[in-house]
Amino acid sequence: MAKRIDCLSPWEPAEPLWKRAPARDENGRPLSDFMMLIPRLRSKPSSELRQTLNTLNGVLQCYRHAVVFADMNLRLNLLWVTVRPIPGICLELPAAIHHLLPEAKLIAQKPDR
Repeated sequence: MAKRIDCLSPWEPAEPLWKRAPARDENGRPLSDFMMLIPRLRSKPSSELRQTLNTLNGVLQCYRHAVVFADMNLRLNLLWVTVRPIPGICLELPAAIHHLLPEAKLIAQKPDR
């Protein structure tokens, strides 16, 4: 279970996210996930970048009962979080992140009609 955000520099190769992010928990139950865009994160000065990543890590630590995996893709300014299927967690956790980092935006899909 990931307990911190994995930050990969563009120089470090990584397996595709679909290979690294778990789809099921240890009992075989499906997990949920969400993405957040943090515009211009990679272009921040290193001290601000480090502060932002520490803030994200702090929020994820507060929700460690729910967070199974987290990945911060700095090249895309994209946060991916996989969580246990707890009702409302895919809204509550992004809201907590957005509260501390207002620039962070939840990426959502329009529901089919």
